[in-house]
Amino acid sequence: MSRLFEELDWQPTPIGAVSLRRRRELKLGVDVYEIRLGHEFLMTSLFTASEIALARLGLGALTAPAPDVVVGGLGLGYTAQAVLAEARVASLTVVEMLAPVIEWHETGLLPLGAELTGDPRCRLVQGDFFEMAASTGGFDEARPGRRFDAILVDIDHAPSPDMLLDERSEGFYTPDGLAAMTRHLHPGGVFGLWSNDRPDAGVTEALATVFDEAWAEPVTFENPLQNRPFTQTVYLARTAR
Repeated sequence: MSRLFEELDWQPTPIGAVSLRRRRELKLGVDVYEIRLGHEFLMTSLFTASEIALARLGLGALTAPAPDVVVGGLGLGYTAQAVLAEARVASLTVVEMLAPVIEWHETGLLPLGAELTGDPRCRLVQGDFFEMAASTGGFDEARPGRRFDAILVDIDHAPSPDMLLDERSEGFYTPDGLAAMTRHLHPGGVFGLWSNDRPDAGVTEALATVFDEAWAEPVTFENPLQNRPFTQTVYLARTAR
């Protein structure tokens, strides 16, 4: 049996100290991995349904036969794993600001690390997703201006000022910020955004001012610790074909 609690690593970053913890959830008989930024939970392996849904719903909205995909936010790797589970995916670029998170995957400290780093289609890039989205160069330093078929984002808790991990991302959710990001999508490309909150019509309406289509997909799953359902959201939007 694993120890009841271990802090596997702790490192400073430009936006605060990040730590990786593993604890034994006795009620369920499983090891739970958690990433924290300061005192905030970034991700837990106990609830991954909506992170996986971000990939599946985003790819499901695509017609491209061999899509090139960007994921903003690596975390524990569940969105990236779900993208790579689609054999038709040609390439995956995962942009993660926190260098220790990439290190945990590359050194095998996280369970999905070997799978992600061992897939030749997958590239882990340390950088500021929001800065890249706003730039003309985009997400591939070797091919500035490269376009992608899908950009899927799971970084902030929700697209509202009081739910951001860091103030530098606030401009991304404005019409100008979203419009800048669309330069990196092919016609008919899909943008997917994870949110910890229930669907918000205001977010969908904001996306619709920039994209040709926009909609929200609620993702409901059972919380085994509280024995009740919990709903998060995947927002999807598509550029004009």
